[in-house]
Amino acid sequence: MKKFKLMLSVLLISGCSVTPQAKIPIATYNFAVYPPEYTGQPIQTGEQKGKKILIAPITAPSWLDTRDISYRLAYHNPIQAYTYAHSRWASPPAFLLTQQIKQRITDTTSHLVINDSSIAIAENRLYIELEEFSQIFGSEHDSHVMIRFRASLVNNTHRLIAQKSFSTLETTPTADAQGAADAFAVANNRLLGDLVQWLQTALNGT
Repeated sequence: MKKFKLMLSVLLISGCSVTPQAKIPIATYNFAVYPPEYTGQPIQTGEQKGKKILIAPITAPSWLDTRDISYRLAYHNPIQAYTYAHSRWASPPAFLLTQQIKQRITDTTSHLVINDSSIAIAENRLYIELEEFSQIFGSEHDSHVMIRFRASLVNNTHRLIAQKSFSTLETTPTADAQGAADAFAVANNRLLGDLVQWLQTALNGT
């Protein structure tokens, strides 16, 4: 009975059904937009001279390098991952994060984001390794999302300038895929602010 209840819980969370039903359309989410509380304004560069930075595509482990929205049941087996049956990201999280970081640096700093090193020479390169991007259920009705990544700043002579790990948790407004997408947007916004602040400090020392 206990095993059956757990299986039913997973089916309900993921959007699966134990009975035949009409085909359910796939819901597509994209967290790569600024949440309403974002109030950053472009810096007026004036005489400020920014650095030329190449943002390398974010890398991620194979289980994260998909469009699946993954979750875990901490109250049952926290190391086992599940995915929603009828919900997807618009692109893999690593790609969405890469685009968001480029936009945030462009919008809120005087630095220049280089998209192609064959066109312009970058003075610095930012590498990010995505380590965690999951929804975690503490119970059937309560969950939070977790984002964790490691950032490394390297100059054009391949010398490591600075490195730091970033992580955050955000409670979901609802314990489902929509709630996860909303919470990821808030958590992502907060981490990007922390990342840009760290980047500014690191570049000021070069």
